[in-house]
Amino acid sequence: MDLPKQYDSHKVEKKWLETWLKNHIGKSNVSNKKPYCIVIPPPNVTDILHMGHALNNTLQDVLIRYKRMKGYESLWLPGTDHAGIATQNVIEKIINKEGKSRHDYGREKFVELVWNWKKEKGGTIIKQLQELGCQCDWDRERFTMDEGLSDAVSEVFIRLYNEGLIYQGEYIVNWCPRCTSAIANLEVEYEETLVDLTYIKYPIKDGTGFVTVATTRPETMLGDVAVAFNPKDERYKHLKGKKIMLPLIGRELDVIYDDYVEMEFGTGAVKITPAHDPNDFEIGLRHNLKPVNILNPEGILNENAGQRYTGLDRFDARKKVLNDLQELGLIEKVEDYKTSIGHCYRCNSIVEPWLSRQWFVKMEPLAAEAIKVVREGKIVFYPERWTKVYLNWMENIRDWCISRQLWWGHRIPVYYCDDCNEIFVSKKKPKGCLKCGSLNIRQDEDVLDTWFSSWLWPFSTFGWPSENETTRNELSYYYPTDSLITACEIIFFWVARMIMAGLHFVKDIPFKEVHIHGTVRDEKHRKMSKSLGNGIDPLEIIEAYGADALRYAILLNVSQGQDVIMDTRSREAKLENFTVGRNFCNKLYNAARFLLMKCEGVSIITEESGYTRNEEGDLVNDNRKLIEFINNADQKGFLKLPDKWILSVLSSSINEIGRGLKSYRYDDALRIISQDFFWHSLCDWYIEIVKFRMSDAENDEEKVFLKKFLTILLENTLRALHPFIPFITEEIWHNLPIENRPEIKPGLSSITYIPFPCFGNETRYDTAENDWSTIQELIILIRNLKAEVGLEGKKDLSVIIKYQEEKEGKLIKDNMHLIKDIVQISELNADKSPILPNVYIADVSVNGKMEVIVLIEGKIDIEKEKTRLQKELERTGNLLQKTEKTLLNEAFLKNARDEVIDREKKLKIEFNDRLLKIRKLLLHL
Repeated sequence: MDLPKQYDSHKVEKKWLETWLKNHIGKSNVSNKKPYCIVIPPPNVTDILHMGHALNNTLQDVLIRYKRMKGYESLWLPGTDHAGIATQNVIEKIINKEGKSRHDYGREKFVELVWNWKKEKGGTIIKQLQELGCQCDWDRERFTMDEGLSDAVSEVFIRLYNEGLIYQGEYIVNWCPRCTSAIANLEVEYEETLVDLTYIKYPIKDGTGFVTVATTRPETMLGDVAVAFNPKDERYKHLKGKKIMLPLIGRELDVIYDDYVEMEFGTGAVKITPAHDPNDFEIGLRHNLKPVNILNPEGILNENAGQRYTGLDRFDARKKVLNDLQELGLIEKVEDYKTSIGHCYRCNSIVEPWLSRQWFVKMEPLAAEAIKVVREGKIVFYPERWTKVYLNWMENIRDWCISRQLWWGHRIPVYYCDDCNEIFVSKKKPKGCLKCGSLNIRQDEDVLDTWFSSWLWPFSTFGWPSENETTRNELSYYYPTDSLITACEIIFFWVARMIMAGLHFVKDIPFKEVHIHGTVRDEKHRKMSKSLGNGIDPLEIIEAYGADALRYAILLNVSQGQDVIMDTRSREAKLENFTVGRNFCNKLYNAARFLLMKCEGVSIITEESGYTRNEEGDLVNDNRKLIEFINNADQKGFLKLPDKWILSVLSSSINEIGRGLKSYRYDDALRIISQDFFWHSLCDWYIEIVKFRMSDAENDEEKVFLKKFLTILLENTLRALHPFIPFITEEIWHNLPIENRPEIKPGLSSITYIPFPCFGNETRYDTAENDWSTIQELIILIRNLKAEVGLEGKKDLSVIIKYQEEKEGKLIKDNMHLIKDIVQISELNADKSPILPNVYIADVSVNGKMEVIVLIEGKIDIEKEKTRLQKELERTGNLLQKTEKTLLNEAFLKNARDEVIDREKKLKIEFNDRLLKIRKLLLHL
């Protein structure tokens, strides 16, 4: 054994990470095994590790390691996304500090700057994922703008264009003046805001009065072309055929009637601004209204806004317009109004609905098959409720604006001839116009939306559209992939689009299951973000406690589909979220070190622990030698009730892990093996029992059995825990006394490639589990009774167990010596009808068939104990009354958080139970 006294997570994790990377642990190739494949949701190349990454990638790593140990050819394919707007913003901020803009460099030089930055700093997130323990096939790392993926993007654009599914047109888009680019509907983040609703009087041209309209964006009135009314609104029928004058500008506005107008909203009159409102744009199309665009790309008002306002920022223009209207007496009133205002998801600027010429994908034809495969169950969502969300969005899908006014990204493969106006698509720049032969051709200036490359990720990463042998083999083997692990925010951005792309271009689904996990939130249930300052830095947690501790704490808190709530109120509070992981790793390390010292002098072979090599040389589960070892011990009388019980519990725990991970219930799977089995059953009970048995063993052969059995239990536990906490399990496993430790290559072993434990009915002892449960209950009753009267450390005690059935009596008598050792008493008797002394304390078993009686005469001061219990009775009664009063308080029930109310309810139950126990003790005394 080479385990130092204290566990050093930094040293251990550094050692094994270097070993794994150096030896390409996690590499995958086409083989005769069944494949299991996950493609990583590619983080942005600008990202640094945050808690969302830590959660998402830990979940994936658990599955990949588990499936590899289950005998699958596991592939976790890594990579990063070029993140168009985000990355361009990073570089622009850098050069802005130098007093320059991208235009000072020009497109080619600026893109070169971005590539240089990517080479120098773009791998940060990858290194951090490796530190987290992510066991990807790092030799396969892809980037959405590498040569192969860029070819796939061009191929898809050209195919869709030729199929008539990509078109160009003037439409209202969400425009970010800060990023000077269109952004998709899904990329707009809405915030409910209280704004001014201003009522403005528009003069009727013939001088017969005014029409009042209400708006929250008064500066856009400079782009008005009409005023609309509902055709059923009797108030405005007299205006048919008349003209209305636009204040400040003096432009004549048409009077139109449209069913879209709500008579009840505002005054029932609506200003129509087709260039700056999506609904007005649609109305404009229906009534042949010519739009007037008053904004340039930076959000500055242009010459269409009139000389007085040209050159003003949109918000400065708003103030000036309102001031001018006030001076003219044209503001009727101003009201508070709640509305949702859209912000750019990248820079948080308020977006503008803006009329511009953009490229779009027709989505409805692509959506039909993607709806069908989910309805038919070919793709399954976990939790199931996300199926409805997905289908609802797909059935109401809108066309996708795919052009972005950026320089960093996949440039749109469209070319224009300036001589004959021909438009054509090509992967490479043609030598001349395909129609007239002119050399005067130019490429479209825009780039494609980042998601246009990401939606191809599950198949482009394997080499598609190349048709070489490697690509064909890998696609046919790994595609469709198995599981997609992602957050709910990108179901529409990415998940839905990948399904459509896979079905359209590869003619198959991209994955079979989608696990939508929750979001990491703070104690107020707010999403963690830089702006709120409520984030937790995973690297700080790794530095403090190690990656395994971080992983353990996250996994234990991630119920299927539920958000992960963490306390962020202070640095200490942030660390406290992860102490459960630190504590478990320390417990595992210390217990393993203790067992290895106790088991010194013995070794095991892999066959005794349940696995061997088959004829093909693959490691596989094989319990024959283990069963032989168990049966041999049983024949010699070494195999006792606790041994059967612990093996049976391990067997059922292993099976429960499989069931948990199959339904993406990571917390259940981890809790069963780490808390229920290892900490509670193995450490709290079995190891304590073995300590006594080692000293009581009748011969050395029985001691050898116990040592080997303990080693086998620990080895199987480590394998079961490995997918969850890989570093520490690798370290301890290498210190186990395994004679024939399997090697990947000479001198190199890894628990990663050892089969996950697998037990059948031959290691299940249901009767032993039930019997040991009875013994445990008796031991707990004795311990509790001793503690109730302050006799925890008292060994000179007599205990009687009264039973009703002979079967229970035999069970107690067979294990009497063991019970006595564990509870540390001098005398234990079992009897159906014992003769009881005057002074004792007692408690009954849950089923009421057994009673534990502790004889205390002469062991305590009875009167003093009665006085103490009376005081305890009064104190507990007061606490119960206080809790009951709280739970009857309507204000408390209405305002308190659910967890606070639940805590009070639990206290009420605990106080009632405590009162019952005290009264029983007083009765006995």
